[in-house]
Amino acid sequence: MEAKELGVVGAHVFTPQVFADSRGAFVSPFQEEAFVRQTGHRLFPVEQISHSRSRRGVVRGVHFTRTPPGMAKYVYCPRGRALDIIVDLRRGSPTFGRHATVVLDPVDFRAVYFPVGLGHAFVALEDDTVMAYTLSLAYAPENELALSVYDPDLALPLPEDIEPVVSERDRVAQSLEQALESGVLPEYEQCLELDARLAR
Repeated sequence: MEAKELGVVGAHVFTPQVFADSRGAFVSPFQEEAFVRQTGHRLFPVEQISHSRSRRGVVRGVHFTRTPPGMAKYVYCPRGRALDIIVDLRRGSPTFGRHATVVLDPVDFRAVYFPVGLGHAFVALEDDTVMAYTLSLAYAPENELALSVYDPDLALPLPEDIEPVVSERDRVAQSLEQALESGVLPEYEQCLELDARLAR
């Protein structure tokens, strides 16, 4: 499995080997040994596994979890194709406000690791795009927050050849500046502490 850190500190992309033959293919999008070698720690204890299905043009995010409790996640795309967007929302982080992108699909089966405090968005590039999420925390609506994908301060690279389909919640989401003023963004050092606890 190949792995590299992205342009957001602490976020990593993993590309597994795909074993294909006349019957189809076999692949392991998560491999503990490769994960530990790349990140220096084990994957978090899993509390929930979820998936979403989206038609072409659906834009979800930028979503993040109130910290504490904070949430780490491991994400891949077993069907369709998505532009995955990772945003650093941790105040005090050396890459605060920056983003990285990875195309996820069931050809390369890339997966992205999000430590605590990062924002997540994606754009479905095909109909029936499925995103699979392994989560360190069970979903709780009261802890889930969002920033606008259209915020010019974030300058996210949304494809120009799609007609965005956005939920009402995401359509009215606050800007990065508003989130800073309201104090809902996580602190970098606290996120590192929570990540360290999850890795034990």
